[in-house]
Amino acid sequence: MYNRPPWALVTGASGEIGQAISLALVEMGIPLYLHYHRSADKIEAILHVCRERGVPAYAMQADLRDTKQIEAMFGAMLTPPLLLVNNASIDHVGLMTDVSPEQFDDLIAANVRSTFFVTQKAIPAMLRERFGRIVNISSLWGLTGSSCEVLYSLSKGAVHAFTKAVSKELGPNGITVNAVAPGAIQGGMMNRFSREDIEMITSEIPLGRLGAPQEVAAVVRFLLSPEAGYVTGQIISPNGGWYT
Repeated sequence: MYNRPPWALVTGASGEIGQAISLALVEMGIPLYLHYHRSADKIEAILHVCRERGVPAYAMQADLRDTKQIEAMFGAMLTPPLLLVNNASIDHVGLMTDVSPEQFDDLIAANVRSTFFVTQKAIPAMLRERFGRIVNISSLWGLTGSSCEVLYSLSKGAVHAFTKAVSKELGPNGITVNAVAPGAIQGGMMNRFSREDIEMITSEIPLGRLGAPQEVAAVVRFLLSPEAGYVTGQIISPNGGWYT
């Protein structure tokens, strides 16, 4: 536990995994910048918990595909974050042959370009302090690839390469960079599947169930903690043993 908790920025804090991560950090007493794009109501629920716990928190609205909005978001912060969770992401399901150039550019901007430039804006404060924790939320498909999710798999594979490269660049300055690559997790992308599809998926998972967002958040919480200071450049995949 930190003696003097640093500020954290969680992007995509309105999604199921983003909410779980944010609430896990509230339990640590970490002051929060809660980024969202559209779902302000879900951010308000987290802010309510923060007020009850006496944890400082601010909502930050931005479309992270736009670097000017990233710049404005950081400019509005009173204290720069030393903990960063790049969680904001969009998905795509469909045949590779059906992907348009516009769909390709939009998903890469949302999943890869935004992760790069948000991290770039966060790094100067970390370098000054010679301390920082960066966690990128990716996907199991970034490790294995998935049929009918080629574009999404490509974007998450890029996040993994980015994670490993940046960890080498920033390690000498006391900054760790890791990625968490969840498997099948309740909510989010899984909401598009039927009950029969989910039963088929869970039958392939050794633990026999979908993961909970809180189980992803627990991994992120550890990677942001002081105890994880010797862990960097790693891709950790909570996936119930689906792929090892």
